[in-house]
Amino acid sequence: VRLVESGGGLVQAGGSLRLSCSASRSIYTIDVMGWYRQSPGKQRELVAGILRGGNPSYADSVKGRFTISVDSIKNTVDLQLNGLRPEDTGAYYCQAELRGPSGSTSNYWGQGTQVIVSS
Repeated sequence: VRLVESGGGLVQAGGSLRLSCSASRSIYTIDVMGWYRQSPGKQRELVAGILRGGNPSYADSVKGRFTISVDSIKNTVDLQLNGLRPEDTGAYYCQAELRGPSGSTSNYWGQGTQVIVSS
């Protein structure tokens, strides 16, 4: 699965951005889609995820501010970022997980898009 992110940029605190992740195959064939963030000096962390046909889940730090959505026609997974804070700064990565019948998983990553929030 090839994933390509877009939509990052520089924004002032309180502002908004919309990130988009385009997948090279039908979203219906991907078991889990997620957005991860890696802030300077920190480990990569899950920001938002959604199971195929399931409800989204969010990290506590972004609940009420970020929204993940799937467009099955465009095969994209978007992340709407509202009420941005300086601590939201980081590289945002799109991730796709495929689950095999034996319980194995395969993970695919995009190249990342940078979000910088100024105070």
